[in-house]
Order: sequence, then structure tokens, then C-alpha cells
Amino acid sequence: MSTDLHWSKSSYSDGEGECLEVAPTPTTIHIRDSKTPETEAPHLHLTPTTWSTFLKSL
Repeated sequence: MSTDLHWSKSSYSDGEGECLEVAPTPTTIHIRDSKTPETEAPHLHLTPTTWSTFLKSL
């Protein structure tokens, strides 16, 4: 699953591996821990509407 996605980190990331990575698709926003990108560790999967609502609340 994650190999097909284009993962990116926030421009605010300090490079220490303590951040989230996001891979948006038209129907789903995939979110994972940057410390375990190669594993099949659990990922969050949100709708674009839910992700947008979350970002607006910050």
C-alpha cells in the first residue's frame, strides 16, 4: 500500500524523525509516523473533508 503513495513531511519538520508524513490521494489522506516509514506499522486513513476540518481546527 504505502509504496504506491507519495509521502511528504511538513516543511516545519526538524529532520530528527519526530514528525508525521502525509500522502494524499483524491479519496484518502494517509498519515504515518516518520520513524517507521518502511514497515507496515499502523497508518491513519482520513477523508479529505475530515483532514481539512482537523487542519482548520489547529
